[in-house]
Amino acid sequence: MLPSARRCIAVAASIVPLVVLAAAAVQPPQSPTPLTLVSKEGRRTLPVYLVSEQEFVALDDLAGVFQLAVRDDALGAITVSYKGKTIVLTPDQALASVSGKLISLPAAPSRLTAAGAPPRWLVPVEFISRALAPAYDARIDFRKPSHLLVLGDMRVPRVVIRYDAQAAGGRLTIDATPRTLSAVTQENDRLAIRFDADALDLALPSMQGVQPQGVVQGVRPVDQVTLAVDLGPRFSSFRASTQALDAASRLTIDIVAAPTEAPPAPGPAQPPAPPPELTAATPTSPIRTIAIDAGHGGDDTGVVGAKGAKEKDLTLAVARRLKTAMESRLGVRVLLTRDEDRNVPIDERTATANHNKADLFVSLHANGSLRPRTAGTAILYASFEKGAEEAARASLLTERVPAFGGGTRDIELVMWDLAQTRHVDRSAAFAQILERQIRGRVPLAARPVDRAPLLVLESANMPAVLIEMGYLTNPDQERQLTGGEMQNAIVQAIVDAVLRFRESLGGLGT
Repeated sequence: MLPSARRCIAVAASIVPLVVLAAAAVQPPQSPTPLTLVSKEGRRTLPVYLVSEQEFVALDDLAGVFQLAVRDDALGAITVSYKGKTIVLTPDQALASVSGKLISLPAAPSRLTAAGAPPRWLVPVEFISRALAPAYDARIDFRKPSHLLVLGDMRVPRVVIRYDAQAAGGRLTIDATPRTLSAVTQENDRLAIRFDADALDLALPSMQGVQPQGVVQGVRPVDQVTLAVDLGPRFSSFRASTQALDAASRLTIDIVAAPTEAPPAPGPAQPPAPPPELTAATPTSPIRTIAIDAGHGGDDTGVVGAKGAKEKDLTLAVARRLKTAMESRLGVRVLLTRDEDRNVPIDERTATANHNKADLFVSLHANGSLRPRTAGTAILYASFEKGAEEAARASLLTERVPAFGGGTRDIELVMWDLAQTRHVDRSAAFAQILERQIRGRVPLAARPVDRAPLLVLESANMPAVLIEMGYLTNPDQERQLTGGEMQNAIVQAIVDAVLRFRESLGGLGT
C-alpha cells in the first residue's frame, strides 16, 4: 500500500469517531418555531431542530426548496451544489467553503438518526444566510428573529405594532420598515389595515391587561397583507394618520371610546331645535373624487423595456399604490379606470371619470425612445388646435331643464371632445404643482411640463393631466421603475401635489 493511501485511510479513520460524536449530541426533535418561506409561489414551512440549544435545519429540506444537490464524499465531507457553485462542509468544523471562500458558522453540522429512517444531515439555520445566500442566484433574506425566509424580489416589510390603552380610548402605533403604504377601513366590528406589500413580517402587540369591555379586544392577521383590529363594545370612532420616518412609515390610529356618563334626568319636553343652516363658512373639500387611469392593458402592452417590463403592468401597479395612498392620506373616493389586465377604450376611461363626477383625472403612462439614454418624468396637459378653446367657450349652450321637486335649472352644454377646454388653466396649475413635488424625488425630463393633443384628456370634464413616469427603453430607468422605491416616490409626489392643489382651490388641508 502506498504511503499516501495509508495517510488517506488514517484521515478517514480519524473522522469517523467525530461523526459518531456529532450524531450522539443531536437531541430528539422538539417543537421549536419552524422557518416560514415566503416566495412568489406562496408560503411553506421548514422544520427546525434543536441541537445543544442551537437551531438547525435539515439539508434535505433545503435541497427540496432550493434545488440543491447534496452528497457525502469518501472522507466524510458534505458537498452542496447549485448551478455549478459548490459549498463544502466538514462534520467536525464550524466552517463552510463557498466556492473556495471560508465562511464561519455558529456550529458544525450534525447527523440526525431516528429509528426506521435514514440518517439526515442538519446544519445551523445561519447556514442559509452565510453560505447558501452567496451561492444562490436569487435574493435570500433570512430574518432569524421572525423565523422568516424571503426568497426573491418580494416586498415584505417588518411591521411592529404597539398598543397603548388610554383613558378616552386607545392608540395603535404601527411602524413599517421599509416605508410601506397602508389603508385603514372599518368593517362592522373591526378595523381592516391593508398594506401595499406581498407579505408582512409581523410583530404583534402584547394585549395583556386589555379590558374585555374596552375599545380594542385584539390585533390579528387576516391574510398575508391585512391586519384586523377587533373592536370592543366601547368603540365609538377612530382617526388615522401617517408620517414618514427616516426609513419607515408610521401609521397612528387613535381609537375613541363612547362616553359612559349616565344620561341626564329628563326635563320638560322641549320642541325640537331647527337644524342649523349651512353657510358659506362651512368647510368643504373641492376634491372629493379622483379618477386614476392606468394606461394601456390587455393586448395593448404599451412600451416594452429591454428586460421585458411592460408599460401596462407598470401603470396598473402604480395606480393601485396610488389609490391606497390617496384613500389613506386624503380621505377621498378613488376610481380606477381599470383594476385588471384588460383593454379599456380611451372614451370609456374619460367617461368613467365624467359619469362619477370626478374632481381630478390622472392618467399614468411610461415613455419610450429610440435613444436608450433618454430618461425622466414628464407631466402633460391637453392642448387643442389654434382657436379651439376660444371657439369652445363661445359655443357653450345653456339649456333649462326640469328640476327634481319642481321648478327648473340651467345647465351648460359643451361638446364631448372639447370638455377639457373649460379646465385647461387648472390642469396647467396642477401640472406645475406636480413638477415641483416630483423634482428631487425622481429624475425629470428635460422639459418636465408640456402640452400635447392627447385624446385621453380632451374629453375630461375636470382638471386632468397625463404623467409619463419615465422611459422603459432606458435600461437603468426600466430597473428603477419596476422597483418599489421609485414607484413609492412617484406615488408620494402625486399625493403631495394633490394636497397642495386642493389647498390652492381653497379646500381643506390635512
